Amino acid sequence: MSILIYAESAEGKLKKVAFEIASYAKKVAETLGTTVTALTINSDNVSELAKYGVDKVLKVTNDKLAGFNAKAYADVIKQAAQQENTKLVVLSSSTDSIYLSPLVAVNLEAGYASNVIDLPVNTAPFQVKRNAFSNKAFNITEINTDIKVIGLAKNSYGIFENASTLTEEVFSPNLEDNDFDIKTESIEKSSGKVSIADADIVVSGGRGLKGPENWGLIEDLAAVLGAATACSKPVSDLGWRPHAEHVGQTGKPVATNLYIAIGISGAIQHIAGINASKVKVVINTDPEAPFFKVADYGIVGDAFDVVPRLIEKLKAFKAQNA
Repeated sequence: MSILIYAESAEGKLKKVAFEIASYAKKVAETLGTTVTALTINSDNVSELAKYGVDKVLKVTNDKLAGFNAKAYADVIKQAAQQENTKLVVLSSSTDSIYLSPLVAVNLEAGYASNVIDLPVNTAPFQVKRNAFSNKAFNITEINTDIKVIGLAKNSYGIFENASTLTEEVFSPNLEDNDFDIKTESIEKSSGKVSIADADIVVSGGRGLKGPENWGLIEDLAAVLGAATACSKPVSDLGWRPHAEHVGQTGKPVATNLYIAIGISGAIQHIAGINASKVKVVINTDPEAPFFKVADYGIVGDAFDVVPRLIEKLKAFKAQNA
């Protein structure tokens, strides 16, 4: 009756969120006196999960599941949960899992709590703390169903090593044709060296950059910081950057340790999508830009003057502390 987690991967490599939900599940398992089982789909190096407290891995290898398919993946998770007789399923709040989690809950006739940000407040009754109102408030949600599904908000718990002895088991779910009613026609990938999903730092640009020819400013700063690059909705709508880099409530929500917004005024939808980031820095020529009201640090100035000087200072700092 172990806790089941879905350990996400991309191109065979486990994602950072897999280690965070493993760390979280391990701590909950210690409270409940049980173990942690991870389900992986077409993943390599699953032994890494042992560092973060996973006791058992159910390994699925199936070419039909090469591309993410929420309906099919939800069915696989259901079958894994039934095999393990699990009462608690933990998923992340990644773009994929936001689609996946409600389907898993329906399949298991389970209560579902999204945007969970901490360990359970109580386990009997089962209560969790969640973000609400675009991360402006919290609530305590009680799940009364026999089986429970929770979605852990990204970067809310952290990654903690807690080594365990791992058992690996091949898992072959029964897949039906109707599991693949939804077809993927195309996949658009961001071109950055660091993915937005896994980044601790995101450098984002807006219309203040004046054109795609100036995007090197964003890429240069990101390179120094080891950050992912992103953009506001108008930038992606104008075709300056691919839609895969659009962050915000209507794009990809981010919850990074550091979010740097350059030339972005701060529409409410953008702020709502990045509000969970721990530290927000804004560079803008307009002192009345809405973003300054939510920023932890703000610089009123021209990005074409401020950012090159910032890059220079960061390079000097890194050289002195190498």
